[in-house]
Amino acid sequence: MVLIVDSGSTKSDWLAVDTNGNKLMEKVRTKGLNPAILSEKKLYKIINKSKELYDIKDKVTHVFFYGAGCGTENARELLSDVLKDIFSNAHVEVNEDTLAAVYSTISHPKEAAVVCILGTGSNCSYYDGEVLHQRVKSLGYTLMDDASGNYYGKQLIRDYYFNHMPENVKIAFGAKYNMDADFIKYNLYKQPSPNAYLANFAEFMFLQKDSDYTIKLIKDGIRLFAKNMIMQFKDELKTVPVHFAGSIAYFAQKEIREVAEEMGFKVGNFERRPIDGLVPFHTKDL
Repeated sequence: MVLIVDSGSTKSDWLAVDTNGNKLMEKVRTKGLNPAILSEKKLYKIINKSKELYDIKDKVTHVFFYGAGCGTENARELLSDVLKDIFSNAHVEVNEDTLAAVYSTISHPKEAAVVCILGTGSNCSYYDGEVLHQRVKSLGYTLMDDASGNYYGKQLIRDYYFNHMPENVKIAFGAKYNMDADFIKYNLYKQPSPNAYLANFAEFMFLQKDSDYTIKLIKDGIRLFAKNMIMQFKDELKTVPVHFAGSIAYFAQKEIREVAEEMGFKVGNFERRPIDGLVPFHTKDL
């Protein structure tokens, strides 16, 4: 049994397939497993809490994990040790989530492309057809993650409190979310995964896309992401497309294409959930 895992900071999707790529059970969802944010104890707790995973742990022969927060060696080792302990009969590989985005968006295995993730967090890399290249090391959601769910959540909350929202948008936002200051601070400073908490607010933008305020907010974030991340690969952009993975990218396709035209890069494919495209990649040689 092969487990393929696509994990953001908010949620993790676990897909169990046989060596021919046939699905063996329904997709399992757990909380996100970001080793850059969560402790070893918390990682164990999230995985062991799933009865579905517990019931199959001894049958698993391979675990291919792609996740947010897995871009550094220490984070990968931490999560790898946890997975090897739980799935004790399995070969375990832990990679950053960008590789999952690459394998699920490129049109053929050797295609070169700039690949972006816009989900709970954000990232951007260049894949030359064999090797992944990054020009900016992520410093996490506090300092980076432009155009991500947590970025937009933070902007929305700020605009609400600074009275930068149009009145009708502010009323709708306040009706949808608990905007009590103590409640917000409790979730940001005393609860785990504040980045995921912030990202929950981003859905609001796509429910209010008839508002000029919302369209401007989305495009301003994409422009910032493009300036700071995509344009790191100016030379490569002359010959390769830019692919996008993640829910924010998927629902902001129109705005991304408009910003791309402004800034002079070519948009390629969009993939909301990379995990399905990983199955043939990992089972073809087993």
